[in-house]
Amino acid sequence: MAETRYSKDHEYIRIEGDVGTVGISDYAQGQLGDVVFVELPSVGKALSKGGEAAVVESVKAASEVYAPVSGEVVEVNGELEAAPGTVNEDPAGKGWFLKIRIKDKAELDALMGEAEYQDYVKSL
Repeated sequence: MAETRYSKDHEYIRIEGDVGTVGISDYAQGQLGDVVFVELPSVGKALSKGGEAAVVESVKAASEVYAPVSGEVVEVNGELEAAPGTVNEDPAGKGWFLKIRIKDKAELDALMGEAEYQDYVKSL
């Protein structure tokens, strides 16, 4: 079963083996409002933990999506370019942004588990 971890910037990473699927949490999409555009990185791009991984624009604002861990982009969700609203409709499912081959699994230790993240969101 895949484990999901969260950053304080509201990105999630669903870990399956050495690959993680990255997106934004339901809380984040709710804060953004209607997503109208998504800019994804290219496959093969090296990402650094905390560095910009993607850009999401909504009717309210443009926001960066940060890489929760370092690694190489192995796949992007090209369907978001034609249907960016999928991020609002199903952020933890079909609204994922990219898949990254995790360079250092120890970086996952700095991320929150589901219960810890829910407590964090309640404190905001």
